Amino acid sequence: MIINTNVSSLTAREASTNTNLKIQNSLEKLSSGLKINKASDDASGLAIADKLRTQATSIAQGVDNGNSAIALLQIADKSMAEQSNILDIVRAKLIQANTDTTSGDGRISITKDINKLLSQLDNIAKQTNYNGSYLLSSVNATGSITGSAGILTFQIGEKSTDTMATASIYSTTAGL
Repeated sequence: MIINTNVSSLTAREASTNTNLKIQNSLEKLSSGLKINKASDDASGLAIADKLRTQATSIAQGVDNGNSAIALLQIADKSMAEQSNILDIVRAKLIQANTDTTSGDGRISITKDINKLLSQLDNIAKQTNYNGSYLLSSVNATGSITGSAGILTFQIGEKSTDTMATASIYSTTAGL
């Protein structure tokens, strides 16, 4: 019994299989845009690439957190600027009330105006929040002002120590 084999055919088939694998690898790299797609391409290179990719994602999230912090601080800044305007008006009214040319009834009206302005100042502090975090005061469950807003911390880097924090802000008339 004789078994005939076509050696040329087997060699051609092996070459074709190897070519198809190389084409498949090349297409995988082209479609993903990555030079290293799996550990068999370059195990240490894949580990380094994954670490860099993770680091880039962390840094991008840190930038987003920083932008959110900027937005939060801009809201607090605008609210405090409005409170500053209110305090300027209160000061002007106090100076107006402190002159002898203002009558007693005028002083009573000025006092009512000042009380309304101070109520507006507290209302601004009570309502200024960013995503549920009160920025200028603490507000309890009943809606009344209880004290200063807490310290807010923002993670702006990939490490847990890469943070930025605000000071506790107290911007109400409580305690006056």
